[in-house]
Amino acid sequence: MDHFVHLREKLSRCCPSLELRIQEPMARHTSFRIGGPAALMALPRTEEEAVAAVKTAAELDIEPFFMGNGSNLLVADEGVDRFLIKTVPGLETCRLQGQEIWADSGVPLARLAVFARDRGLSGLEFAHGIPGSLGGAVTMNAGAYDGEMAQVVRSVTCLTARGAVETVTDCGFGYRRSCFSDGKRLILGVKLALKPGDTEEIRSKMEELSARRHDKQPLEYPSAGSMFKRPEGYYAAALIDQCGLKGLTVGGAQVSEKHAGFVVNRGGATCRDVLELVEQVRTRVLAQTGVELEMEVRVLK
Repeated sequence: MDHFVHLREKLSRCCPSLELRIQEPMARHTSFRIGGPAALMALPRTEEEAVAAVKTAAELDIEPFFMGNGSNLLVADEGVDRFLIKTVPGLETCRLQGQEIWADSGVPLARLAVFARDRGLSGLEFAHGIPGSLGGAVTMNAGAYDGEMAQVVRSVTCLTARGAVETVTDCGFGYRRSCFSDGKRLILGVKLALKPGDTEEIRSKMEELSARRHDKQPLEYPSAGSMFKRPEGYYAAALIDQCGLKGLTVGGAQVSEKHAGFVVNRGGATCRDVLELVEQVRTRVLAQTGVELEMEVRVLK
């Protein structure tokens, strides 16, 4: 714990404007509404503050954990003895550059999609209903309804673990992964290449996808979205449903009765509840179908 005290003191001296929080409850920062306290959290509002946070941590040999809106994150009940850097609170600007958009990593995907729509640019319709920030979406190559971030990302500006700024054009995108998935770099901003489109057609498409989401997904409960990756040749939700696991419950965690691919927090769910439920689902699906499910949600312990 002393190393975090030293880090906090050093950051307070070199970057007094940087917001720092001690023993910050992570349930406030995840869409699951689950998680104990993080030892120290920094919430940079500018690129300069982010650089200061990363460089200072590197000088003290402290490895930070980078996070966005926490929409794909499950945090241990007892908390984490880590230094977290959360980019959402300040890095949230968008600007138009011809048919490209430059956006900070903390921009919510929904707002980014609306920004593009209002400027007659198509390509982000699929992203309108995806929770979370742009940085997190790029990290995991988020996607829905036949669209994914790999289709629109032109380049990414990021911070290395030593605090150097670099631009990456080959992001190594794959299914729910990118070269940023190892957590070694902090995404600062993203350049997106879009196509001209009709604003009303784009709006109509976004409304159609939004209606489909509300009809099929359990948006009334806290969750982290799809709990499992799509197995090759199958759909996780269909396998779980086929095994009769809708409604399976451990503590406050439940396999959604509306969409079997979601695990929801019905109230008071713990990380332990979710992980036990996930293990039961994986075991039973494997036994009944021979398919091994892999978690899509990231676990921070």
